[in-house]
Amino acid sequence: MAKLDDKICIIGGGPAGLSCAMYLEKKGYKNYTIYEKLNKVGGKCWSPKIKVKHNGVEEELSFETGAIMGAITYHAVSEMEEFGGYHHKGPDFKEKEPNMRREFRKIDGTIEYPFDPKKDSSLGKIFKLLKLKRQMKKLNKLMQTKYVGYDCYGHLGIAKGEYYGISKGVNGYCGATKETSFPNYIKGKNPNLKDLALPFAEFCKINHIEEVQRIWIAPFTSFGYGFFDEIPASLVLKYLDVTTALEFVNMKLWTWQDGTQAIYEHVNKKLLHPTILESEVVKVVRDGGKVTVTIKNKSGKETKQVFDKLIVTTPLDYFAKYADATKEEKELFSKIIHERYCNYIATFNEGKSPNISGYMVENMVPERLGHAMVYYNRWQYLDRDCPATVYALANHTGSKDIEYDKVMKMMDEDMKNVGFPIKDKLYAQEVYYCPHVSSKDFLDGWYDKLEALQGNKNTYYAGEIISFGDMEDTCAASKDIVGRFF
Repeated sequence: MAKLDDKICIIGGGPAGLSCAMYLEKKGYKNYTIYEKLNKVGGKCWSPKIKVKHNGVEEELSFETGAIMGAITYHAVSEMEEFGGYHHKGPDFKEKEPNMRREFRKIDGTIEYPFDPKKDSSLGKIFKLLKLKRQMKKLNKLMQTKYVGYDCYGHLGIAKGEYYGISKGVNGYCGATKETSFPNYIKGKNPNLKDLALPFAEFCKINHIEEVQRIWIAPFTSFGYGFFDEIPASLVLKYLDVTTALEFVNMKLWTWQDGTQAIYEHVNKKLLHPTILESEVVKVVRDGGKVTVTIKNKSGKETKQVFDKLIVTTPLDYFAKYADATKEEKELFSKIIHERYCNYIATFNEGKSPNISGYMVENMVPERLGHAMVYYNRWQYLDRDCPATVYALANHTGSKDIEYDKVMKMMDEDMKNVGFPIKDKLYAQEVYYCPHVSSKDFLDGWYDKLEALQGNKNTYYAGEIISFGDMEDTCAASKDIVGRFF
């Protein structure tokens, strides 16, 4: 256990690093330093400001390139909001607040209504909707009975048929009680939880609930988290637990006026020791009970600092390349897989942009790898003068990766085909997304092996890989690490 006067280094100024610092402060730790190699905090929560013109009026608004939304299950994010004094909008949105409206489009541009029985109704569609409703009820019951413990943050114990960690439940929702709701720490055994290590498509098949994938796919695959034939069910259901999924279906979601990045900017300003930007950790040596960290600033100058403890919140597969990684660390971290997620913010000809966000479900399958899956319209009041963010996945296990430039062209063509030809790209990127391990490595106890390394050589591992790569699970993982080891 660390001492309150320990000198602590935190690598990374994203949601994980900043939440680690916040939770350390709450426990009385004051001697910490956060290093971030970029010139901003927030990591993949990046909300650039863009000047837009509508009805002759020009103004600057925030747009999103990473995280977009939250829900009632975002407990740790709520704690970040309270600490920073910056709060979400919604789910009842007012005029000029960013909201989460959506439509579904076929790849030829035709609007479809897959979940509305009153639109394009047919006996086949009504039958499928009734089947989906039955299977959703079945899934809800399964998660409360057969898979008790599934909604702990993180994946510890699942490979052994156990669960322990902070509860993700919300009292009164989907069977959660006061005793099993956030922030309670729950623990138990349930051999059925081993099923969560299976790919989500297989998990659905063995439980005869294949139809529910129609609900889960839009907020999961389109937002860069991979395909259901490859991603372990645990990741899908940690992110979209039944409560969160239903909030998504019912559009009871949160957004942030100045973007998700602003959550972390406000937290950073309130910390005793704000993040040191443009400071890349290029070497870590752990010896003699101390951690020596070499930092390179933006001018290329290197300096060394000595710490008592190290918290790594950045990708662990990269950590193994610049740190004095042990054989166990190298072997474990080499098994990490990540998604190649591409997106850009685009403008359209005046009055020609989409005036609502759109999902292209036909493109959310491995056979359509590299195609645009979703476009996000953030500001309803701008109508058809609002730039949109467009997203695609570029990799899939067992398939050949699609080159970045080709993905960009495919996305352009897709947007043209649905009726929104791109005028200009204001920003484009490929992002390291959703770090995870294969079902095989999951079942082999990867997460429990990582847990066994916590604290070795005065090093602790936090960040996306611990639970899941959304804001909530990432921040909650920090709460868990700080709570158990500091």
